[in-house]
Amino acid sequence: MNEMTFYDLKQAGTISHSMSVQVARELGRRIVAGKFEPGTLIDDENALSERYQVSRVVIRDAVKILVSKGLLEVRRGIGTRVNSRNRWLMLDDDVLAWHLSAPPAPGFLKQLMEIRLAFEPKAARWAAERATDTDIANIEAAYQDMVKYEYQQADELSVTKFIKADAMFHRAILLAAHNEFLQDIEGVIYSALLVSIRVTNKDPIENGTSLPFHFEVFQAIANRDGARAEQLTDRLLRDASERLQQTVDESVD
Repeated sequence: MNEMTFYDLKQAGTISHSMSVQVARELGRRIVAGKFEPGTLIDDENALSERYQVSRVVIRDAVKILVSKGLLEVRRGIGTRVNSRNRWLMLDDDVLAWHLSAPPAPGFLKQLMEIRLAFEPKAARWAAERATDTDIANIEAAYQDMVKYEYQQADELSVTKFIKADAMFHRAILLAAHNEFLQDIEGVIYSALLVSIRVTNKDPIENGTSLPFHFEVFQAIANRDGARAEQLTDRLLRDASERLQQTVDESVD
């Protein structure tokens, strides 16, 4: 699982391949991974230009990209400084994706799960109350894809397809809630799923253990039972969070 899987889920098929974007990604990954401590200065334009074998204009544009995402701050006469995490645009697609290239951070993952627990159960309730027939069909189709790929898990490609289907299931519920603000957190779901898989999936077969939970959520939404849909989604996410925390604790021990 890597950041390209995240971009695939976001359906970002028109990702720019300009040199400035490529340099911004390389620097962004290093910042997110903690290679640069908050408050420290990164190399100047000349040094970065030499390192990446690009013009100073490319470096300047790359820095502007990272400034726009809150990762860097340019101070005239001082240099370009790495901002503290509280200034980063954490819901930015690239910032979320770059975390997938960094070593898994338990604190970051915990916060992702907290956001999911705060919003997704309520989204499931609203989906049960507001979903169209097409919305219901999309949720069911995503679930059926999970089932199909769970029984085909023999290689990394099948695992990736299962995770994508899982992400599409939760995305379909968010869309079925018909709340435009909720759609902005789909990146959090994708990032949480992909980072979680890196941490917990010692055996891909374990993915299938969540299928009954997902089916119950689908049934509650299809039956227009908002209270049950909310309750079941909360249980689904808490179960995932607990298994994740157990894996993290075991790795520390």
